[in-house]
Amino acid sequence: RMLSDYKPKNDVKDSYKILELEEGCSPDEVRNSYRNLAKKYHPDSSSGMADSKAFIRVEEAYRVVLSDLAGKQKPEDEEEEEEQFKLKSLQHRHYLSFEGVGIGPPSQREKQYMQFRVDRATEQVLQYRQQRLESRYAGSDLSRAKDVRQSKKVKITQAVERLVEDLIQESMAKGDFDNLSGKGKPLRKFSDSPHIDPMTHNLNRILIDNGYQPEWILLQKEIRETIERLRNGIVASRRKLGQPMTPSEQKQWGGVCEQFAEDIRKLNKRVDNFNLVVPILSRQMVHFSADKEMLRARKTYEAVMEKASGAATKENQGEEGKRGLGWKSSLLKWLKL
Repeated sequence: RMLSDYKPKNDVKDSYKILELEEGCSPDEVRNSYRNLAKKYHPDSSSGMADSKAFIRVEEAYRVVLSDLAGKQKPEDEEEEEEQFKLKSLQHRHYLSFEGVGIGPPSQREKQYMQFRVDRATEQVLQYRQQRLESRYAGSDLSRAKDVRQSKKVKITQAVERLVEDLIQESMAKGDFDNLSGKGKPLRKFSDSPHIDPMTHNLNRILIDNGYQPEWILLQKEIRETIERLRNGIVASRRKLGQPMTPSEQKQWGGVCEQFAEDIRKLNKRVDNFNLVVPILSRQMVHFSADKEMLRARKTYEAVMEKASGAATKENQGEEGKRGLGWKSSLLKWLKL
C-alpha cells in the first residue's frame, strides 16, 4: 500500500543495467537474472539485502527488457483466428453439441470440452491480469498498447509463467513438496452423477474446504434446528402444566398453542426461501403442519408420562416386596423362640 503510487521511470538502458545485463542478451539470460535478483531483494526472502523498493525496480526493469526484446522480434502475421471463446457458426461445426469441440464419441468429446473450458477460463484470467498491469503502468510509454492484438505480441505473461514454472521445478528438485499430504494418492474427483456440473462441484468443494458453505446448506441447517427447538419447547410447556389441566392452565395452554402455530408459520416462510435456492429438486422440503406437530407433541408427552408412571409403579412394588419379606422373617424368628 505504501508503494501503490510509485510509477516506473526506467528506460531501456537503465533497465538493462538494473538487471546487470547487456543489450542483445537472450530471453533466458533475462529470466535467470530476474530470478536471482528477485530472490535477493524480495521482502519475504531470508537474505539480508531484502528491499521492497529495489524489488519493485527489478520487476519494472524486467518488464521493460521483455517489452524491448518483444519489439525487436519480427511481427507476427496480422491475420489471426478469432478468439477461442467466441462461438463458431453452426453451419461450420462438425458437431452441434459442446460448441463443436472435440472428436470421438460423446463421452470423450465431453471430457475434451471440459478441458477446453478450463483452458479458455485460464486464458481469460491471464488477459484480465495483463490488462490490470497495463492500466497500473498507463503513465509510461511501454504499456500504451494500441489494441488487444498488439498487446498479445508482448509475451510478458508467458515469460512470468515460465519463471514461475522454473521456481516450481527447482523446489521440487530440492524436495520441498515431498511432505505434502496426499502425495502419491489419486485425486478426489467429483461425483459420478451425470447431472452434476463438475466445475460447480469443484468450486463448492473449494469453498467448503476454506470454511464457506452454500446458502441452501445454511438454511437447511437452520430449519432443522428451529423445528427441533420448537418441538422440545412445546413438550416442555405441556409438562409444566398439570394432568388434568385446570381452567387457568387450559387458557395458558391455548396461548402456548397459538404462539407455536405462529412460529410454524414463520418457519414455513424459511422453507419457501430454501426451496427457491436449493439446486437439487429432491432436496426440497414440505411445509410443517401446526396441528400435526401439536398432535406429535401430545403423543410424546403421553409416552413420557407413561414411562414415568411405570417407573414409579415398579419402585412401589419393590418397596412393598421388601416390607413383606421383612414381616415374614420377623414371624419366623418369633416361632423359633
